[in-house]
Amino acid sequence: MITSIQSLLRNNERFVEEQLQLDPGYFANLSEGQHPAFLWIGCSDSRVPPDRITGTQPGDMFVHRNIANLVVQTDMNLLSVLQYAVEVLEVEHVIVCGHYGCGGVKAAMGEAKHGLIDNWLRVLKDTQQYFWKELMTLNEHARFDRMVELNVIEQVYNLGKTSIVQEAWKRGVRPWIHGWVFDLSTGFIHPQTGMINNDAAIQEVCKFHTGVVGA
Repeated sequence: MITSIQSLLRNNERFVEEQLQLDPGYFANLSEGQHPAFLWIGCSDSRVPPDRITGTQPGDMFVHRNIANLVVQTDMNLLSVLQYAVEVLEVEHVIVCGHYGCGGVKAAMGEAKHGLIDNWLRVLKDTQQYFWKELMTLNEHARFDRMVELNVIEQVYNLGKTSIVQEAWKRGVRPWIHGWVFDLSTGFIHPQTGMINNDAAIQEVCKFHTGVVGA
């Protein structure tokens, strides 16, 4: 364990050396502040690093991550990040990004008990129940993938209904919000929604508005 920690520190030293060779002013410029155009709300899964899969650089993207990329209206951590990103950093885009093979989604789809996290995943179980008529017709693999997609769409809707985003839209200010799914097996991102920046557009992804029949 100590060896692995030391390797991280050695990697850091190598990182500093390489960056300074490329640009002697890199860290001085980095320390001057951030002006990101994007807020990323993603899963905590270690296989989905937002900067790597989008080709962005430090300072380009403000990031919040949690299990199964949920937007929960009572999550003060997420709401604080969202408010800061929208009102202070004035990001232009907020992206909710899930990924196929998500452990949180898989746990929510099963019957096993996992302790405290079951409370967090409750909303996913509700999503599965609501869309069961659609999901039940699919094989296990396809059902898992579709649940990942439905979860992203649900979280985009939740995001659009936060008071923070609603107030920004009333002022005629961005952000545009987006729902994406990252495919671990191919590396590609698959958009699940269009670009949304008003109430009419957010209604188009609302399961009640679109008349999807639940379980």
